Amino acid sequence: MDSFDSREREAIRDLVARYNQCGDSGHFDELVSLFCADATVEVLPDERYDGVAEIRSLFEGAADGTVQLLRHFVATHQITLRSPTEATGRCYFAVLTESGLDHWGSYRDRYRTVDGIWRFAHRSVKVEGRTPGGWADRRRG
Repeated sequence: MDSFDSREREAIRDLVARYNQCGDSGHFDELVSLFCADATVEVLPDERYDGVAEIRSLFEGAADGTVQLLRHFVATHQITLRSPTEATGRCYFAVLTESGLDHWGSYRDRYRTVDGIWRFAHRSVKVEGRTPGGWADRRRG
């Protein structure tokens, strides 16, 4: 791995960390700035949000005030650099609330540079488990 690879991988890891921190803190202006203008977020199996306005609505809708603490953690982040401007990634996530472990799953991402800065072009979210009666379980309806 050369220094270019190392720099790009670290920038992508920082992008994912900022996504979690901004979402958990309710900093939605900064959060949507992490996405390409034409980005898509899919919450599997059947929700799709195209463009930053729709993506913002996803996060604003999730911020319903029923939890005081929300913390996302990622692990096993694998990044594949496809070109100097495109990459893919996947990782596992776990979400804690003030009640403990709430839900968990995986992200599959496509990243693209915009003006030399890595952004999300596509994020697929797959929730693989939920704590019964927890925040995500109640939101599922």
